[in-house]
Formats: sequence, structure tokens, C-alpha cells
Amino acid sequence: MRLPNGYGSVVKLSGKRRRPYMVRGGVYGYDDRGYPQYDVVGYTETREQGLTMLAEYNRNPWDVDKAKITLKELFELWKEKKAPKLGTSNRQSLCSAFNHCSKLLNKPYKVIRAYEMQETIDGCGKGYSTQAAIKNLWGHLDRFALELDVINRCYSELLTSDPVPPTSKQPFTDQEVETVWGHQAEPWVDSVLVFLYSGWRISELLNLKKSAVDLKAGTMTGGTKTKAGKNRVVPIHSKIRPFVEARMEQPGEYLFSYAGKKCSESQYRVFWAGFMSEWGMEHTPHETRHTFRTRLGSAGADQKCCDLLMGHTSKDTGNRTYNHKTIEELKTAIELIKG
Repeated sequence: MRLPNGYGSVVKLSGKRRRPYMVRGGVYGYDDRGYPQYDVVGYTETREQGLTMLAEYNRNPWDVDKAKITLKELFELWKEKKAPKLGTSNRQSLCSAFNHCSKLLNKPYKVIRAYEMQETIDGCGKGYSTQAAIKNLWGHLDRFALELDVINRCYSELLTSDPVPPTSKQPFTDQEVETVWGHQAEPWVDSVLVFLYSGWRISELLNLKKSAVDLKAGTMTGGTKTKAGKNRVVPIHSKIRPFVEARMEQPGEYLFSYAGKKCSESQYRVFWAGFMSEWGMEHTPHETRHTFRTRLGSAGADQKCCDLLMGHTSKDTGNRTYNHKTIEELKTAIELIKG
């Protein structure tokens, strides 16, 4: 049975799964490669159950006055219908960002223009993380308003925020690392901890396939950018092993999948902006790598192990080969990081 355009679909995923059918709604945007991003409604055991779930999803319970609904009313409706599908940190970041839109609360959403949205960003008096969160919020609200036929174009696409400043490579402090651990149960915070205890670049971790993770050996193999950085072996630190094991059980080919597919860098940076805003920090994902290197050195790891783990070329690494002795040395070095 062919479903109507824009209705959504029920897709059977590969592999043995308890609920192999993914129910997805319409396209809500596109990633940085131009691939459509779908609103994942849920997972079911049978196609029939999936079609029932999809029908429920498409039943429009939102009877709104399109001409009069205000920003505040739209936000409250979005918070009820859409926000619960987001991760805790991202949701809290967007709700905090809404506080910077107070001047427009009672204005009908359909007459709010790009310059007014931009003023909430420019006038917030905050850094790039908060500005990015406000810009992200307008994007969510615009897409929701478009879905409700409140508007017919997304002015949020015209918005700008301060760029990420040139990194000064400021490592996370011990207190900041402790703060991250305090949020470990929240969605995607596990990725920050894996970064902090493995030293991967953002592209390297997001491109890491499950086939490159050897839980028995306790290692991950990946890397990009340089000859020394490619195909390097990084032991799984004991503190992050539970997160890696949990990710291995989730659907998708990649260790960090989003809606069953590889998470794009642009999507991940949305999560990251939410974390930084919520935690009151000003770090880039790359600074987790610098933190990892700094903590290795502070813990007394030798230079050769540091270079191998980071994928740096040095006279000590020579023709890089990974034998049992080398792997054990790397495991010993990485476990020197205690906190």
C-alpha cells in the first residue's frame, strides 16, 4: 500500500531486532550532506503496528488559530508535542534560550520577522553557545509553525550568531569534568565523556563504526587527517566502557548513531551547544582532545604512548606497529587518567 506524500513511512531495519520496524514522520530538515532528516516516531515489532503508530502520529490534535497564535502559545505547544522527543540537555538549552525572547511573547507568530528574531540573538548579551541555542530554538519553532501552516517560510534560516571563537585549546578543568559526569545519564552526554577519555577528533568519533570496536580486546580503531592518525588503536578506558557497551547495543552501523544513521557534525554541534549553554561552559568539541592529551601528560604517560594515542608523528613512534606489548602499554597509559 502506497502512503500519501508527506505522510511518513514504516521502514524495516536490518539485523535481528526486537522491534525491527522504524516509524518515521515527514522530513524536518537536511544534514550537511543534503540527506533528508526524518522525525523518528518510534519502533514496533510488526509493520501493522507501525502503520497504526503512523496513523496516530498523523492525526492532527493541534486545533490552533493560525492567524492569532502567539510566540508564547506556539512555544508551549511545541514544548508539549515536540520537545519530549529531544535529549534532556538539548531540551533544557532550548527552554533557557526562550527566556531571551520575552519581548515577543504575545506577538502573533506569523508576523514575527527575521530582524526581530535576530535582535533576540544580538541583544542576549551572551557568548556563542547561548546565541547558537537561541538560533536553534527559532529553527525548531519555525519548523513546527510550518508544520501547522501558521507560516509559509522559515525566517530562522536567515539568522546568524557569533562564530565559534578561534580555539585557545583551553582544557576542561577537573571541576568541569566532574560536572559532565554529573549529567552522564542524559542523552548524548556519554559522547562527551568518550571524547574526554579517548582523544578522538569530532569527525573521528562520529565516523567510528561498530565493526571497529573490539570489546573483547578493549580497543577502538579509527582516525583520520594524517598518516599517523589513521587506523590508530585507542584502548577503551574503564570509565567509559559501560557507555561504549551500551552504544554497541543500539541500532545503527556507527557507534554514535542518530535516528539509526551516522550523526552528522552539524547535528552533533547542536547537541554540543546545548551542553555548553546548560553547563555554563565555553568549550569546543576539539578541546576534549586537548584535555585528554593534557591529562595524559599530567598523569605521567610517556611521550611515545601519548603520540600513538593522539595520532601524532614523532621519532619515538617510528614505523607504527601495534603488537601485544604496545597495546598493553597504551592501556596502562590511558588508565593513568583517574578522575
